[in-house]
Amino acid sequence: MKKTRVGKITHYYDKAGVAVLELSAALKEGDEIRIEKGEEGFEQTISSMQIEHEKIKTAKKGQAIGLKVKQPVKENSEVFKLSA
Repeated sequence: MKKTRVGKITHYYDKAGVAVLELSAALKEGDEIRIEKGEEGFEQTISSMQIEHEKIKTAKKGQAIGLKVKQPVKENSEVFKLSA
């Protein structure tokens, strides 16, 4: 699997299970990502993204999005897009 850095986590809302992701590359619903902080990390498929509480299907470089995550994440975690 090839990893391409797409951004970093700037905040995590534990009650909602949502991370704020500042993008350095485009992402879309259905993309496979890996979130890493040091040795810890996990993979997931993007199922829900929002900007200002509006559901979106694609996000561009430079945007900050809300991303539903399946596990708690730490601020400054790196986010990578996975591809074959």
